[in-house]
Amino acid sequence: MSAIQIQGMRPLFGTVEIQGSKNAVLPLMAAAVLAPGVTVIRHVPAIEDVITMMKILEALGCPCSLGDGTLTIDAKDPDGIGIPEKYVGKMRSSCLLLGPLLSRMGEAVTYFPGGCVIGARPIDFHIHALEQMGAVFFEAGGMILAGTGGLKGSEIRFPYPSVGATENALMAAVLAEGTTVLDNCAAEPEIAELCRFLTKMGAKIHGTGEKRLVIEGVKELTPTEFFLTGDRICAGTYLAAACAAGGEVTVRGVDPWVLKEPLRVMRQMGAAITTREETQEILLTMERRPAGFRVCTGPYPEFPTDLQSVFLAVASAAEGRSRITETVFEARFAAAAVMQRFGARIRAEGRTLFVEGRYPLKPSIADAPDLRGGAALLVAAMAADGRSMIGNCEHIARGYEDIVRDLVSLGAEAEWIRI
Repeated sequence: MSAIQIQGMRPLFGTVEIQGSKNAVLPLMAAAVLAPGVTVIRHVPAIEDVITMMKILEALGCPCSLGDGTLTIDAKDPDGIGIPEKYVGKMRSSCLLLGPLLSRMGEAVTYFPGGCVIGARPIDFHIHALEQMGAVFFEAGGMILAGTGGLKGSEIRFPYPSVGATENALMAAVLAEGTTVLDNCAAEPEIAELCRFLTKMGAKIHGTGEKRLVIEGVKELTPTEFFLTGDRICAGTYLAAACAAGGEVTVRGVDPWVLKEPLRVMRQMGAAITTREETQEILLTMERRPAGFRVCTGPYPEFPTDLQSVFLAVASAAEGRSRITETVFEARFAAAAVMQRFGARIRAEGRTLFVEGRYPLKPSIADAPDLRGGAALLVAAMAADGRSMIGNCEHIARGYEDIVRDLVSLGAEAEWIRI
């Protein structure tokens, strides 16, 4: 077990380099199974979800290594089709291997996915898309068994722009016979990153970055080397921390465009923001208490659900009232209840939170309820008058390579506590 001790009321100053994207690297790792040989991905964060996916790939017969940000995956001769249950329960992204395994091996066995408890997040959309391409699914005792005599191109319209389902269908389509059309698909930057990765491997994909993708199936893919984009959620977290604590922070290594909506909300709070697309930098200055704001999450390019709880922490320490509506995951308010231990004044009505800001917040001892909720508690602690302790930080380590290292580099007073 690990915890983070943090002293509040310390403004942040400086520059922080942003790690590689968690939400982008996991589907890229799954896609590596499609190409016989060694794939190399650079700028990979050493986070728990990456380590878990490496263990899954190794269980499938694909040896992996990670060092100094360079990940190698040897998919020359995979010999397994079953994803071990102990890993599925730790990470929902394990279901992204369904498409690649069906495409490469013709079979796949997994379990209903786990990960953070932030809502139902059913995989029905994944299964329905793969069924339309010729896969057959069976359920037995919590297991999902899938098989195919060969995937074929199809026209698939998603009832909701699910990121994971889009990624699974995309990875299945690149080697399928014929042409696949994906309509109403997710358009998150991580989807575009996967399209660029697959294209570099030899896939034929049209419409990258759009809500309609056309994939012409090819006979084979070849391994490649690829440099991973920066993590927009990590960057948004550190910018939000500067809003809560005050100061002047530059995040480097992420395209400002992918944070367009969060940056708009930060400006609404009163932050002064300068973006430099050519050097992938965002400079934020907060010289006053943040003002109240309104946010409604939704599929990209709307406000990202992964930053909802972090912005809730800022709202709790703001001047005035804020309103936050969650439309993506129905149970992503776990952080709200815990944040009240810091004196946050939060009232829930259905999928909307009403926040009456106060400053400073009270120091507290609390456990991280999930990955992003844990980061949100750290942001709340930075606006508290005293020393706080955040436990259960294994959740945070799933997505942030070393959040303490990064915050300390900006002047925060924080440290890891092993318990």
